Amino acid sequence: MGAEPTDPGDRLRQLRAESLHRAESYKRTFDDIVEATTDIATDDEHDPEGHTIAWERQQAAALLDEESATLAQISAAEDRLAKGRYGICITCGNEVSVERLAALPATPTCVDCAI
Repeated sequence: MGAEPTDPGDRLRQLRAESLHRAESYKRTFDDIVEATTDIATDDEHDPEGHTIAWERQQAAALLDEESATLAQISAAEDRLAKGRYGICITCGNEVSVERLAALPATPTCVDCAI
C-alpha cells in the first residue's frame, strides 16, 4: 500500500473513499441477510438460527450506522478545511497537534478537550 497523503484535503478525500467503500460493503451484507430471510419464517425465540440471523442483521446495521457517523465527521472536517478552521479545536480554539491530526484526520478537538 502506498504512503498516506500529507495534504489534509487529500487525506480527507482518501478517508471518505475508504469509508464509502466500507459502507457499501456493510449495506450489501445487510441487504443479503434481509434477502436471505425474506422467504423463511424466522421465529427468533424458537428457531435455533433465529438468534444468529438477528444478531448478524443487527451487527451489519450497527456497522453501517458507525460508518455513517464517520462520514459525517469527515464532512465536518472538510467543511472546517474549506473555512480555514481545520486543525483548530472546536471547543477551546487552540491548535490541534500535527500528531493528533495525522492519527485522526477528522478530529474536531485537541487532546485536552477530547478527554
